[in-house]
Amino acid sequence: MKTVNELKEQAKELRKTALTMIYQAQSGHPGGSMSAADIVTALYFREMRIDPGNPKWEDRDRMVLSKGHVCPILYSALALKGYFDKEVLSTLRRQGSILQGHPDMKKCPGIDISTGSLGQGISCAAGMALAAKRDHKDYRVFVLVGDGECNEGQVWEAAEAAAKYELDNMIVFVDNNRLQNDGSCADIMPTQNLKDKFQAFGFEAYRINGHSMEEIVATLDLIKNRKNGKPKAIVCDTVKGKGISFMENVPSWHGVAPNDEEYKKAMEELERGLEA
Repeated sequence: MKTVNELKEQAKELRKTALTMIYQAQSGHPGGSMSAADIVTALYFREMRIDPGNPKWEDRDRMVLSKGHVCPILYSALALKGYFDKEVLSTLRRQGSILQGHPDMKKCPGIDISTGSLGQGISCAAGMALAAKRDHKDYRVFVLVGDGECNEGQVWEAAEAAAKYELDNMIVFVDNNRLQNDGSCADIMPTQNLKDKFQAFGFEAYRINGHSMEEIVATLDLIKNRKNGKPKAIVCDTVKGKGISFMENVPSWHGVAPNDEEYKKAMEELERGLEA
């Protein structure tokens, strides 16, 4: 099991890998990939029970990337875990590639469900968690949603269902970076206090610093064996474009690839590490 410091280094590698993919493709979503990097790292390199050599293992933990547009950070984790050859990373968004612009479970090993239409992934996760309960399986289902995605009513329908069916094997991470494609979440459609909202829907809810590997790991350790009938929600306060000075908290970097100069500067900053 990796230490917190090792996980921090791993997150750095995931950010560099995802940015390189987007740069090479000249297409993709860097802002949300950077904000989700620490969460994805903790899940794939410490928490989840998975086997890259057997991606369809029936008893594996499941991961649903409900905000499917940030798949570069997920593809980076899958490649570095050994689900497929790292050389494939350079084919992001190319015709015929297993690495499409949104995750495709029929093409890419390690993708548990195809996602992209915002709001739908959390419903899929609830279905997976319910199946585990009914099949008497002990795998867990992790799902990553965006705070802007929480504008979708389907998110809350899924939350109601998760509470009704006591899906304490379902863990929702919210990438709470406060920005979406067109600007500030607060300006477009305020989400209010997401921890309180999930709690009101029957979840056991937490709010943490989504870039503190210590807090992510500690929270996962805390909830790991809490079989109390309540689904879990971890609202992670994050920074869109985290680790790259000119991307941080800038909405326009939601879905824009860096040019040569920007890529060079960004990679230098990621390697050096900005102050938290």
